[in-house]
Amino acid sequence: MRFPMRLPTALLIVTIATLPGCGALSALQGEPERDLFELRAPVALSCPRSRIGELVIEPPKTRGTLDSNRIMIRPSALQTQYLPDAEWGDTVPATLQRLLVETLSATGSFDQVGRAPLGLSGDVAMISEIRDFNVELSADGTLIRLSVQAQLVDEMDARIIARGDFAATAPASGTRTAELIPAFDAATRELVGQMTAWTLTAAGVNPDMCRQTRSAPVPD
Repeated sequence: MRFPMRLPTALLIVTIATLPGCGALSALQGEPERDLFELRAPVALSCPRSRIGELVIEPPKTRGTLDSNRIMIRPSALQTQYLPDAEWGDTVPATLQRLLVETLSATGSFDQVGRAPLGLSGDVAMISEIRDFNVELSADGTLIRLSVQAQLVDEMDARIIARGDFAATAPASGTRTAELIPAFDAATRELVGQMTAWTLTAAGVNPDMCRQTRSAPVPD
């Protein structure tokens, strides 16, 4: 009886690395260590009561390349890369959901703001899709670009209460991680601030009637 010939070790490694679903050779050696970063919510506001009791922030949707805790860089419109030495503490959708829950809950305008309803359903749900959450490289410099589409839906009759498109940018002084993260932080706080004001307005609250409850965070 003849047994299959055993492949040389080097050839076996190359074969594994090229199989569908398998990572490159570096994956066999373990993931590199990366610094973890978290983005902050904007300045906390205290606002009048809204006509919405319970607000549910659904997990934002996004494409696969952004549904990750890796920090995306786009050298061109068709190319995606990631920072090699840093990542977010959570996935991009989970990060945005956390910041929206934290910021809207702090306003005091709603009885409950959460990731899921307390009962079978909440009063209103925010459904959103992240379009951009990345570093954009061009001949003009380095720019953080964030954009989100969102809608508020009445859970009782599936009626759309409001739709909104939101975008925020912030220039970065360079391409090093230490230069990119503060710009991401500034753009994120602007984006969440836009979405908060829009949600309050749709809930019958005038954002101009809100007041700050703490000072603005100071960039690291």
